[in-house]
This record gives sequence, C-alpha cells and structure tokens, in this order.
Amino acid sequence: MKKSLALLTASALAFGLLAGCGGTTSGEAKDPASADKGVVNVYNWGVYIDESVLEDFTAETGIEVVYDTFESNESMYGMLKNEGASYDVVIPSDYMISRMIEEDMLEPLNFDNIPNFEDIDPALKNPDYDPENLYSVPYMWGLLGIIYNTTMVEETPTSWATMFDEKYAGQILMFNNSRDAIGVALKYLGYSYNTTDQAQITEAVDLLIQQKPLVQSYVMDEIFEKMQGGSAAIGAYYYGDFLTMQEINPDLAFCLPEEGTNLYVDAMCIPKNAENKENAEIFINYMCSTAAGLKNCEEIWYSTPLLSVREELDEETANDPYAYPDESILANCESFQNLPADILAFYDSEWTRLMLAAS
Repeated sequence: MKKSLALLTASALAFGLLAGCGGTTSGEAKDPASADKGVVNVYNWGVYIDESVLEDFTAETGIEVVYDTFESNESMYGMLKNEGASYDVVIPSDYMISRMIEEDMLEPLNFDNIPNFEDIDPALKNPDYDPENLYSVPYMWGLLGIIYNTTMVEETPTSWATMFDEKYAGQILMFNNSRDAIGVALKYLGYSYNTTDQAQITEAVDLLIQQKPLVQSYVMDEIFEKMQGGSAAIGAYYYGDFLTMQEINPDLAFCLPEEGTNLYVDAMCIPKNAENKENAEIFINYMCSTAAGLKNCEEIWYSTPLLSVREELDEETANDPYAYPDESILANCESFQNLPADILAFYDSEWTRLMLAAS
C-alpha cells in the first residue's frame, strides 16, 4: 500500500495546465482557470507528504509548487520571524500556530476558496490554538511515543523511564528541540507539558543533563536512518513516522508511556507576508481533497483529519488504536499550548544550559 519515501528538499515542480481543482467529495474549489497561474511557496516538515500530490496539484491547476522543508516548529518560526523568509503556506503545530496568531504572523483565510474544509472532522475544528478557526486548516495529527528496537531493548517499555535507563547508554535518541525534549522530562516527572512553573522546568532540564551522557544523539529527521538501520535502540518520536520506520525495520515497536504523552495537530496556514494568497488557498483546498488526502495518508501514515479519507482506509488502518485512538487513550494525552513570553525565554535559556552541559 505504501510507496518508498524520499526526504524532499527544496524543489520546483512545473507541469501541464488543466482546468478544475476537482477530485473532491466535499466541495468544489474556485475554478483555477479564473485564478492567476504562477507559484505557491510551501514550507512543510520533512518526510511529510507524498510528493506525487504536488505533481497532481500542478497538473490540475497550472500552479507551480516551490517546496521547502523544516525540522522543527522553532526552526520554522525563526525562518519566518527572524530571517524574513517568504512562504505562502506553512504547516506548524498547534502551539506554534497559537503563538503566530498572537504575534500577528498569520493571514486570515478566505474559506470561500477552501470548500473542502467541510470534510474536516468536527472534533478538529475551532481548536484551542485557533478558537474561531480563522487561520488554520488541519493537515495531519497524531500521538508521540517511544520507538524501540525489540532486539536491543530487553523489556517492553511502559514508561518514559526507559529513555533515562543507564543500561541503554549510547543507544538513546532525544529530540533536538526544546519543547519536545523538555516535554519528555516534564511528563516523566509527572508535570504538565504546559507548566509555567520555572522550578518544574528547571527540574526537567536537570534531569536531561543527567541523561545527556546516555544520549547517542539529539535528532529530528535523523532518527529515521538511525532506527531503521539499528544503530540506536530507543527514541521518542511520532506514531506515523514509526509506521514508516517499521516498514523498513520490522524489529521496531512502539509504546505510549503510562505517564501520558502528546497529542498534536499540524495545520496549514498562510503567513502575513505571503505573495500568493489565492494560490495558497487553492493549494490548501486541494490538500483537503479526498484524492490528495488519501495519497498522503497512505504514504506517511499519519492520522487524517478528513472524514472521507477515513472511510477509504483499509480496516486495519482505520481501526489502529494508536492512529485513531479512543477516549481511553486520549484521556492520557495532552496537547502543547502557547506559553507566555517570559516562559518561552526561560525555555530558551534552559535549552542553552542543556546544550552547553558536559556529556
């Protein structure tokens, strides 16, 4: 069912012109024949799309896609905020969307150009990070957990404690960004991801400093090669990516830690400095079509927000409790929220303290 993945680098894809943005089951987009052709500049996570969807989009609309990737919300934010990078569509996570709304970095969407929004699961509409649903359209969602190699890990992990176990020294992979890495330690200690108690954050970073000699590497997308190749035993990462890795290395397994974990949503937004807003909305609408949504879901294994795509999934995938969890699992999950500016600054200083600490 799933094609082999390629990590997309910056690319420009141009194809033949066709009228219509069809292939949807829940609404027709504005006729692209009446829209300006040109480009749409898209900034997305690495290993997070079926690249043929970009080809299909260009073939159906005549709009060229210039596609770049990032590895973390923080690096994406820095490119837009500090480097002045210009994109038409960006795909941040929930808490970062909230921050970007607060800092007036996002353009309100014209939902007349995004009729396929109607196919989004109502449970994912009007979220806490965008309560009036003015700025974002869900792209994918999922759960964080522990990925481990069953030939290298003696027991079946049930706790974040496995990430701090000395017997796996040199075999542990940790997130290379502050919010996720500190979040792992906060959950292990029994605290909220969204604590504003600086003493709790300091305690979590102290724990990460103690863990640092055990860590093989701080990674983002590098985890694919390391876990697939068997060069590391344990890493914290996302369930959709685990399914991709397991296809390459069947010795890999996944668990949700008993202390709780992260439920996240990544959503499509348009930055304030977007040069091609109408093309961006055509692109967002196309990504919410059943055809594009199904291709993406089958390629990257993340959980789809599109109801029509859920109906098309095979029974095993549709009933996967980690891909589409029930209330018993969701009750032990927490989403990241935007934090006050002083706490974000404290996170930055504590992350620097961790990175400068001796291994």
